[in-house]
Amino acid sequence: MGFTRRMKTKILIVEDDPNILLGLETILTGEGYEISVCKRGDKALESVVKNQPALIILDVMLPGANGFEVCKQIRTKKIIVRILMLTAKGQELDKVIGLDSGADDYVTKPFGVRELVARVHALLRRTNGEVQDANAINNNSFRVGTNEIEPKTLMLNRGRTDEELTARELKILQLMHAKPGEVFSRDRLLTEVWGYNYFGTTRTLDQCIVQIRKKLGDSGEHPKHLLTVHGVGYKLVP
Repeated sequence: MGFTRRMKTKILIVEDDPNILLGLETILTGEGYEISVCKRGDKALESVVKNQPALIILDVMLPGANGFEVCKQIRTKKIIVRILMLTAKGQELDKVIGLDSGADDYVTKPFGVRELVARVHALLRRTNGEVQDANAINNNSFRVGTNEIEPKTLMLNRGRTDEELTARELKILQLMHAKPGEVFSRDRLLTEVWGYNYFGTTRTLDQCIVQIRKKLGDSGEHPKHLLTVHGVGYKLVP
């Protein structure tokens, strides 16, 4: 009797350190993923197009082009793929820039094997779940203040200025816009946007909120639209 062979999920590792590259390849192959590798930032986009991975593990420090540039290139091309960035220990700015460039999550070097695998699993589970959740959120355009947000193109229009939103930034705005004035706890936003199995802290959410405020032009000392409810979370006043 014949059988259908199950396709393995593809992961692209963009890393130039041979020891880290070998370790990641060994670990993730053992988890059942199909792995491809790229050692240069200026060759990464070509590798993405060629291999069509579901997820990219992307180092920041790369020859040819850094990880932030690679991330922006991928998002500019509208390629649907999860991006997990590897940042240096203690470099908070790297994390902020990475998320602003379009990364979905980050892991700080040196990282533990269990943490990395948990984050990879969580990102891929959310990818698979997005199809099921697609009808749960209204994808019509909406406004926050004077900003026009177009979900289908991930664009935010501020009059003469256009800002590109990440998928997470958009989902946060959509969730909160659907219930204006309602307070969303940090745990609730992490669960609904990052997923039940998110392996991280609320600081990731807080950094994402900072980026959303910047794009809304709402990042002064007293924001008008995306408000902090101290000790709880956030609420949106459209």
